[in-house]
Amino acid sequence: MNNPNTQDIIPTCLSSKTLRLEQICQSQFQPRNYFNEVAMEELAASIKAHGILQPLLVRPIAGNQYELVAGERRYKAAQFLGLTVVPVTVREMTDTEVLQYALVENLQREDLNPVEETEGILQLLEMRLQKDRDWIISLLNHIANGKRGLTDSAVRNREQQVIQEIFSTLGRLSPESFRAHRLPLLKLPPELFEALRYGRIQWTKAKEIAKLQSESERLALLERAIAQALSLRQIQRIVREKKIPRDSAQQQREVEGLLQKFTQFKAWENPDKRNKIESLLTELKQLLSEQD
Repeated sequence: MNNPNTQDIIPTCLSSKTLRLEQICQSQFQPRNYFNEVAMEELAASIKAHGILQPLLVRPIAGNQYELVAGERRYKAAQFLGLTVVPVTVREMTDTEVLQYALVENLQREDLNPVEETEGILQLLEMRLQKDRDWIISLLNHIANGKRGLTDSAVRNREQQVIQEIFSTLGRLSPESFRAHRLPLLKLPPELFEALRYGRIQWTKAKEIAKLQSESERLALLERAIAQALSLRQIQRIVREKKIPRDSAQQQREVEGLLQKFTQFKAWENPDKRNKIESLLTELKQLLSEQD
């Protein structure tokens, strides 16, 4: 799939100038929440030595104020360094164009973590389709089921076309891969979801830790995984070890329940059922003898 070009999704009319930093406000449509501290320090050092080489992209809003569209890392570095004036490129853009541009720019550099990526794409879908998040998720599931022949395949053609256009522009995920591999992370336990949002842990590791039913066990393993930089394989082994005692106890309760039902069984007079029971008892005896 070809990489999208952010120039293809925004108006071409623009002007270059400098603005006072106080004239620029951050955008509500910025999909990024987490900024790596080391990378930010390196960028600040580069700007201090060489200046801002690539202008910030902004759009005019009320009065003499502008909203930041792209270049938030440069904007934050300028604030940190105490700069008062920055170079900018000014463009007239709609809310949808701002969000789409910010998503594409960040996805091209792979700057977004899975939570930011998922929430940003959902927000873009909501804006383009003028529907809420639950409706969007329901539609994605409906489309997937329709392709599998499970539901009426005559899903709303316009909505499907819009969805395909958005994912083609973003150039990273298909609607189905987004539905199957990104939407499930929204159901992560809160502590894992927030750790993933702020880049403290990878998605594959969070998904593995989520297999633990106990909140205290999840929290303990999460902090240990972060502090000790545990690998996915190490986390998988720990999860397996923690699940064994609980699974064994559950199985024992099930066996005890079956035994109680077996003593009350009333079908001994039925030859077919009696033969099946005798066959199962023979297998059980053989299994128990192997443990001696």
